[in-house]
Amino acid sequence: MSPRIRIAEGRRLLRARPQVADLLLALLLLAVGLPQLLLTELPEPYAERFAEPDARNVVIVVAMTLALTWRRRLPMTVLAWTAAGLLVLAVLGYPSSSADVAAFLIAIYSVAAHRGLAHSALGGLAAFATFNAMLLLYNGGISLLDYVTDGVLLVGVWALGRNLRLRRAYLAELEDRTARLEKARGTDARAARVEERSRIARELHDVVAHHVSVMTVQAGAARRILDRDPDSAREAMATIEEVGRTALSEMRRIVGVLRTERDPEQAGGELSPQPGIADLGELVDHVRETGLSVQLWIEGEARALSPGVDLAAFRLIQEALTNTLKHAGPQARAWVRLRYTDADLTVEIEDNGRGAETLLSGNGDRPGHGLVGMYERVALYGGELRIGPRVGGGFGVRARFPLEA
Repeated sequence: MSPRIRIAEGRRLLRARPQVADLLLALLLLAVGLPQLLLTELPEPYAERFAEPDARNVVIVVAMTLALTWRRRLPMTVLAWTAAGLLVLAVLGYPSSSADVAAFLIAIYSVAAHRGLAHSALGGLAAFATFNAMLLLYNGGISLLDYVTDGVLLVGVWALGRNLRLRRAYLAELEDRTARLEKARGTDARAARVEERSRIARELHDVVAHHVSVMTVQAGAARRILDRDPDSAREAMATIEEVGRTALSEMRRIVGVLRTERDPEQAGGELSPQPGIADLGELVDHVRETGLSVQLWIEGEARALSPGVDLAAFRLIQEALTNTLKHAGPQARAWVRLRYTDADLTVEIEDNGRGAETLLSGNGDRPGHGLVGMYERVALYGGELRIGPRVGGGFGVRARFPLEA
């Protein structure tokens, strides 16, 4: 294991056990401070004012410094302990050493860094009071410059600890906000997946319902005329085959959306343009092949539509004609009218069949899934939809799409 890896591992272990790190800090202070206390001689003016360091002095300094081991868990207690130790040293006349002074400053820093504003302010005031009490016990002997310098040092250490606490609180808030955003992003992603599944379900419903209805009508016609008119039966079967292929192609295109991210190389082959108003002629031709008479009118100057409105209008007409095939009965006729204005596009689909009551009771007293899909599509683009029986019989669907959508 390289030295760099060992150092990184040691740091990780110390971060995991902060009390061990504080104990090592206290031992380091003692290793530096005790030799200085015992081996350094005081200058002549100070030698007469202070007692000679002895074992009692060493015990007090060791007790003060080792208290830093609990500075994170009990910062107020450690500050009180170190302050009391300094006062005892002053009462006994022992000189201060780098170990006990550093322990006192670290205790001040710990209170400011690990407690709230009220406790840290109280600790700062207690530390400043201890500093002044020491000066009185040592009978002054300090210049104004030294007094101001020492006071600024106490305030600076306290401010440093307070700043660290505020920074930790800010980082914790950022982490919490990030976690909330990640959670909200996951919720939004799930909602988007649900919405996409609903959209695909509507698309599949429109495709399958329309084409299967056409295939069912053509198959019934082929069965009835198979013996007396084989050519017409073969033509109906060819129509069934063509409509079936079209249905499979559209279903493959819709389901291909789900595979685009997983298989991007094949996405281009599976996706094709969405149908729109330009495909109405082909849709009407397919419906006419089933025997349903359909007339198409387009009024006004055709306007460019957004892709969403273009698809929604096409699916609305497709669903309405599919419902006519299912419920209107034989000999029914249908009319499709598109009217463009400067502000909107109006789509009307009407028939003279007899299936209005059946269609409206698709699920008890509520409309079927196809009608619900119509409402959702039109509402999505800020439009208006009216569905219901016609005066004189039949069924009508009228939708208005704002062109700004």
